[in-house]
Amino acid sequence: MSNGRKVSIVLEELGLRYTTHVIDIVNNEQKEDWFLRINPNGRIPAIVDRTPNADDESHEKPVFDSGAILLYLAARYDGDHRLSFAYNTEKYWEMVQWLFWMQSGIGPMQRILQFNLTSLQPTLGTFDLLKAGSSQGQAYHFLRYAPEQIPYATDRYQTETKRLYSVLESRLSSQRTYNAAGAQPKASQHAEAKGPGSKNAEPGTSGPWIVGDKCTLADIACFSWIDASQWAGVELDSFPEVQAWTERINERPAVQRGLNVPEPYEFKKLMQSKVCFNCTYTAKSIMRRADECVSNSQLQESMEQHAKESSEWILKGQRAEMAKYK
Repeated sequence: MSNGRKVSIVLEELGLRYTTHVIDIVNNEQKEDWFLRINPNGRIPAIVDRTPNADDESHEKPVFDSGAILLYLAARYDGDHRLSFAYNTEKYWEMVQWLFWMQSGIGPMQRILQFNLTSLQPTLGTFDLLKAGSSQGQAYHFLRYAPEQIPYATDRYQTETKRLYSVLESRLSSQRTYNAAGAQPKASQHAEAKGPGSKNAEPGTSGPWIVGDKCTLADIACFSWIDASQWAGVELDSFPEVQAWTERINERPAVQRGLNVPEPYEFKKLMQSKVCFNCTYTAKSIMRRADECVSNSQLQESMEQHAKESSEWILKGQRAEMAKYK
């Protein structure tokens, strides 16, 4: 979910055209040879850039791992630095370090399994994105998917998730103070046209942001996980700056479009309603089951059955890999 959606959000923010295909991970489609030729790791997301080169010759450039994809898209298709900064500038490397902070911290701490495949067609050419569900961290796994509850593991990863959120809370707070003092340089020309605080400002353009005075790849990467914090059993009430930051990003039209790829993001509505939080589900299946149920107790029973089914195929895949790599 989160790894794939951070890519679809960036695609929407940059105005790139694309189509989406869904991968059947229950049957290990992501492990098939054609997929492994694009991403040897058998995970999502991955892209294949089919944009013609300078000589108008066709080519295919595969890129996998969400962090690498975001940097690639910015380098190739964000020439006016709507979501990034000029290469090798101080702000560029500041953005990169926060992007990698997310990749090595928040992502691994919050993991969920769900996969999709996306094809992309930017204005300048064609490239494919392979996108398979996200991993919402170890907190997600032990809280939602483990065959048995292990309090130590759940507590360990929820605590680490909260610690990471506190780091971001401090960063946003310091950015608010820094911006208020007028110490930040101007944003890109794109942001200046309808800049933060102006009467014509677009939704979700006011700060503070993680780096500089605009929403960047670092914000989108972190947001894609933190926006689903409740699934890891972590509420944002104790992190007011982070909570306000997620609300600002959610106001951005491109973000809303990106969140609904490859299908409407019903998952978030369910998290907000706090229905059936003690079981695991996919957004599509729980909405279907919710329509069929007439009470919360029936929905709970239905979701517990779905959790059991999900756990079975997750453990089946785990056993297969254990046998292969023993």
